This record gives sequence, structure tokens and C-alpha cells, in this order.
Amino acid sequence: MEEKIQRSTRTRAPRKPKKNQIPIAIVVTILVVIAGVYLGLGSEKLPVYWIIGLCFGFILQRARFCFTASVRDPSLTGSTSLTRAVLIAFAVTTIGFTAIKYGAYLNGQEIPGMSSVAPISLPLALGAVFFGIGMVIAGGCASGTLMRVGEGFTMQMLALVFFVVGSFWGAHDMGFWDGVFNTNAPKIFLPDVFGWFGALVVQGLIILLLYIAARQWQKKKMGTAD
Repeated sequence: MEEKIQRSTRTRAPRKPKKNQIPIAIVVTILVVIAGVYLGLGSEKLPVYWIIGLCFGFILQRARFCFTASVRDPSLTGSTSLTRAVLIAFAVTTIGFTAIKYGAYLNGQEIPGMSSVAPISLPLALGAVFFGIGMVIAGGCASGTLMRVGEGFTMQMLALVFFVVGSFWGAHDMGFWDGVFNTNAPKIFLPDVFGWFGALVVQGLIILLLYIAARQWQKKKMGTAD
């Protein structure tokens, strides 16, 4: 037994020393600053968007926050930690966006984001299913794919190409889908149905119930909810 252990230790290849990434970080930082200055020449807002995008990408990468994993892991591994994290994010953004929209409503201004209230129709349901299947197979949604492209994953680079192709194709045919399926399809804006406070309560309760269900699911599958 001791001879086998000695042989296995002898055959192990020595670990390669890690490459010094400080020069790469310096070059990337310089390029980021140059890009920000260049964007500032066209508009004062673009550098702000540039910084927010960089911070958002950094947080996603370091936190390993992935929307795909939040819907994939419960069925594959039983873990719902990311699912609950996404639900918490939904709860926080629900409060924030409700405050912004309600403030505009009180001031008699146009409520922001109303153009994003999509008609509930067959294309919406089919698109949601196909997108869900695609992001699980590709291993990432839009944000996750971009993050992993930056990390050098070849599969996500290929997925990004077809993501762009599919987006252009969808935009090209959007007029057809709107004309055939979405003309008479209903649009549901919860404050119109339940009032502003009622909509906040209803959505909050739905998120809370989903959070409890996700916690119980992990406890059932993995024996612990932590």
C-alpha cells in the first residue's frame, strides 16, 4: 500500500506557476479609461453608462450570479440558493421601480417603462419556453453569456453569435408577430388592476410564496435549506 502511494506521488506533475496578470490588468484598465474618454466626446451620459455596465459585469462575475442557474439548479442539483437570490433581487427592484413609477404618476408625468408592458399572447409564451431551453443548453442567459465570453469560454462565444443572429431575426419579423397575434392581445399592468399599493402587495406575496417554496424544495432534495 505504501509503495502505491509513493508511486502515485512520484508520477504527479508539478503545478505550473500562476501567470502574473498584473500587466494584463494595467493594459485593460488603460483601455477602459480610453474607451470612457472616447464615449464622453459623444455624450456626457455614455461614460456614466459605461461605468455602470462595468460595475454590473464585475458584480455578476465575482458573485457568480446567473439567472440560468436559478431555474436550472433546482431540477438538476436541488439547490435553490441562486433562485432565492433572484427572488430577493425581484423584491428589491419591485419596491424601487414602483416608487419611480408612482412618483411619475403623482406628478402627472408619463409613467416610465410602459412600452415594456408586453401583450400576453402565444408568441410570448412560446418565446419564453424556447428562450428557457436555449439558455439552459447554452449555459447562460444574455448577461451570463456576456460574462463567460469575457472569461474566455468558447461555447459561450458560439452562443453569443447565434444570440445576435436570433435577435436580428426576431426584430426583423416583429411586425409580423405584432400584426397577427398581438393586435388584440391583452396587456396587464398590475396597478391598473389592483391599484398601486395592491399591486405591490400582490407581487410581494407571490415572491414570498415562491421564496418559501424554493426553500422547502432544497430542504426536501438536499436535506438542508442553507
